[in-house]
Amino acid sequence: MYLRSLPRAARASTSTSTACTRITSPSIRCFRSSAQSLAPTFAATQQLPPMTSQSQMRSAHAISNPTLAGIEKRWEAMPPQEQAELWMQLRDRMKVDWNEMTLQEKKAAWWIAFGPHGPRAEAAPGEWTKVWLYTAVGLGISLATFMLIHSMARPPPRTMTKEWQEATNEYLKSEKSNPMYGISREGYTGPGFVQSKSAKAQGIKLEPDE
Repeated sequence: MYLRSLPRAARASTSTSTACTRITSPSIRCFRSSAQSLAPTFAATQQLPPMTSQSQMRSAHAISNPTLAGIEKRWEAMPPQEQAELWMQLRDRMKVDWNEMTLQEKKAAWWIAFGPHGPRAEAAPGEWTKVWLYTAVGLGISLATFMLIHSMARPPPRTMTKEWQEATNEYLKSEKSNPMYGISREGYTGPGFVQSKSAKAQGIKLEPDE
């Protein structure tokens, strides 16, 4: 019984493998055809040359000497757009080996970056003389204005006289004001509240007007 079933099993496995081969073979052919059609695209992508930027092109060529000649005198008179373009060219040149840069390029790059122009510009001749002159004129006008206003002011009050302030000292002593550290302290020799000139020297009347 067992021996009779072997040929049947062999025929069944053969038919199954044949069917699987028939089913999968179209898929394999499709995959192969797709790979063959896409192969040139991948090859072309890998063989594309690298893009060369504008900065790389500028860094490969030295800036002409006439462009950099007398840059110290021409820089501040140049339009901002030309200044920016020249600085961009020098910046790209500084990205390469500095041994490949010309002496004019090195001088121009240093002067533009650190030279005495713009905020670092030196003072013009005679500028400090003008500063001191204008300062003196301003102080003179301020002093004259102060004196004019002061001349039209009223005289100081009676309390701002030496006589009034001496009387204030005597009153505080009689009241024993601050006997520890103040004017009523034993042996005190300070001026107390006296800080003004006499009434006669200031032209002040001590008696109130009736």
